Amino acid sequence: MFDHFTEGARAAIMQAQAEAVARSDEHIGGEHLLLGVLHEGTGVAADLLGDAGVTADAARRAVGELHGPPPAVEPAAALAAIGIDLERVDARLTEAFGPAATAPKPTPFDDAVKEALTAAVAAADGRPIGTEHVLLGLLGAPGAAATKLLEHLGVDVGALTERARGWS
Repeated sequence: MFDHFTEGARAAIMQAQAEAVARSDEHIGGEHLLLGVLHEGTGVAADLLGDAGVTADAARRAVGELHGPPPAVEPAAALAAIGIDLERVDARLTEAFGPAATAPKPTPFDDAVKEALTAAVAAADGRPIGTEHVLLGLLGAPGAAATKLLEHLGVDVGALTERARGWS
């Protein structure tokens, strides 16, 4: 499916995963996908968001305000504090079961992001799926994490949606 996405849209999705991992979140939500679009910075969606006064730094701060800060203690540090050497455990698991046993699992998309990406495919209507389509997909779910984040930043979501539709 992702081969129909433009390079910029794929980069935004990969950045969304990096944002979720950086916060130690268990899923990729709309807020992460919005941050991914902003991080890409060169697509139509980033331009539209920039025109609305949204920056990646402001959005990242808003995620912290709305969802709280990332956990203060890293899991590895917590395990080390009780005497578990995670590197040694990793080495023994790899030795016993192979490298796949300790390979990181991809962070899953939440249902809202799955719906947003499905809506992006529909908005593209057979054309390559760009960041503008991803943004439209995110904006099409009132009350979802991305729209709440934008509203928190003072964005007129309805007006932004209309501008994004003009580009799709």
